[in-house]
Amino acid sequence: MTATTDGSAGPGVSGTKNLTSDTLAPAAGGRESTVALAERTAARAVDHLLARQDEAGWWKGDLDTNVTMDAEDLLLREFLGIRDEKTSAAAARWIRSQQREDGTWATFYGGPGELSTTIEAYVALKLAGDDPEAPHMARAAAWIREQGGIVRSRVFTRIWLALFGWWRWEDLPEMPPEIIWFPKWFPLNIYDFGCWARQTIVPLTIVCAYRPVHPAPFRLDELHVDPARPNPPAAKAPLTSWDGAFQRIDRALHAYRKVGSRRLRRAAVKEASRWIIERQENDGCWGGIQPPAVYSLIALRLLGYDLDHPVLKAGLESLDRFAVWHDEQTRMIEACQSPVWDTCLTAIALADAGLPRDHPALVKAADWMLGEQIVRPGDWSVRRPQLTPGGWAFEFHNDNYPDIDDTAEVALALRRIGHPDSERVNRAIARAVRWNLGMQSRDGAWGAFDVDNTSKFPNRLPFCDFGEVIDPPSADVTAHVVEMLAAEGKQDDPRTRKAIAWLLSEQESNGSWFGRWGVNYLYGTGSVVPALVAAGLPTSHPAIRRAVGWLESVQNDDGGWGEDLRSYIDSEWIANGTSTASQTGWALMALLAAGEQDSKAVERGVTWLAETQREDGYWDEPYFTGTGFPWDFSINYHLYRMVFPLTALGRYLHGDGLARRTGRDA
Repeated sequence: MTATTDGSAGPGVSGTKNLTSDTLAPAAGGRESTVALAERTAARAVDHLLARQDEAGWWKGDLDTNVTMDAEDLLLREFLGIRDEKTSAAAARWIRSQQREDGTWATFYGGPGELSTTIEAYVALKLAGDDPEAPHMARAAAWIREQGGIVRSRVFTRIWLALFGWWRWEDLPEMPPEIIWFPKWFPLNIYDFGCWARQTIVPLTIVCAYRPVHPAPFRLDELHVDPARPNPPAAKAPLTSWDGAFQRIDRALHAYRKVGSRRLRRAAVKEASRWIIERQENDGCWGGIQPPAVYSLIALRLLGYDLDHPVLKAGLESLDRFAVWHDEQTRMIEACQSPVWDTCLTAIALADAGLPRDHPALVKAADWMLGEQIVRPGDWSVRRPQLTPGGWAFEFHNDNYPDIDDTAEVALALRRIGHPDSERVNRAIARAVRWNLGMQSRDGAWGAFDVDNTSKFPNRLPFCDFGEVIDPPSADVTAHVVEMLAAEGKQDDPRTRKAIAWLLSEQESNGSWFGRWGVNYLYGTGSVVPALVAAGLPTSHPAIRRAVGWLESVQNDDGGWGEDLRSYIDSEWIANGTSTASQTGWALMALLAAGEQDSKAVERGVTWLAETQREDGYWDEPYFTGTGFPWDFSINYHLYRMVFPLTALGRYLHGDGLARRTGRDA
């Protein structure tokens, strides 16, 4: 997919430029100087967003992660024999541009060097033809050795190296394909894993069953501390510990590989391949995300599918759509694409900024979102077989894995839009509410994709060292569902009250909430406070007052708010970081919901947004404020810097009344 660079406007809606000065609703009186700043800032942001809407009705910003996406894409193409000069050179330019001065690569902007990421980037550049004696390569190799070399990298990195003979398969954890048969009540069945993990693990069981080795085009001795002894045995953990127990289970699985039934193994591989093919999306991808697609293509190739087979051909074509080309010279790979999420958040921002409910851009967005509702069962139905479908997914094509978060936010967006077919909207939202309520976990909260996906065993497995592999309930997702239920008049429903009680119990002692899918406590708090107030909690409630006090206490001296990703592993970084537009928007949304419209903190936050906005309505935000796996996998959503500041500015200017936003009685 070809995308525009950060600040430029993409295909727009005809006739909307400079429309906002006439169509945005006027602000209420008071706070004159700050209001004038907010009005001008909001108008610019609205113009910018309207110009970026696709003709089909959706919005999508670039989605930055880290260079392992680019490195693994090149390694896949090398393994399949389809790597070409243009792709390699363009990917190498991007990988080089992300290298830090010390020779390393990080997993987020401004973060520390990360060993596995640096190893994969180095290998990809060497594959693309970079001389290992070149200064940038020599610095990377020296740092890798200082950190202990390849042996200290994560399992998934060593799996990639094993594919080319740079690591021994025998020294990797065993992943038997027989797990495909474990019943759903059995520990470590595939549905104990989060959906992103199970989609990756199932094809990897086939890869690990075959243990293929593609002839390596070069050696990697320079990445070992001792090239003569590259695979030293791992230290044994005590048998009384979980790590020790799973180490011994892994040894038993290695032994089973040698003595187990070959017929049984072949049958398990066949069943796993059927599982993979059944879950291929209409566009050829798997789950709308890159990693499962990569491993699924390798697995199916090992099973004898040729590159022209419709399954593989569609899969490879889908991978090309993850590519973002800059000036036809540099190629970045997105881990996934976020059009549904970006579109619903943009629609909310535009509506809250005062754009008329029947504005053509909003109606077109509603049409597109309505067409994306998923009305067939997916993997979630394994746990909820009787539940009627009705959710939305994050991506263009991902019917197997709709998520609770997108579904809640799409419903909130649709309620803000004056669509001419109100009955169609009502039916879609009714399905969404029914589906989300049916996905509530036992404790009253919601995870992102599955119900009660809380087993502690998957994270203990030796090969699960790449990030979070389960999908427990989180405060931010639960808050978005509560806000949706309140908008639908269900604030007194026992299921909503149970969710509210759970949210109150999850508040931290300092007054904040943990952010699972955004960084971090600012995101959690910015999600929960508006939801609790929408559901009827008075702004005088102690939980709301504690949250306000915390937000005021962590405001930066410049008036904005910021939080570094290191807050996931180090409490010193909680609400500590350079001010960003998206995180300032989250803090303001919480304060405004709590009734702090006239507070000094809000005035300073609004002023910071106004003073840091570019002339074209955009905010520069290199910092990563989205979360895939806390700490392990971070995301920079390029539209977060637009939608959350605009939502906050709109609520500052126009309030947050349900009747104004939905056209219904509050």
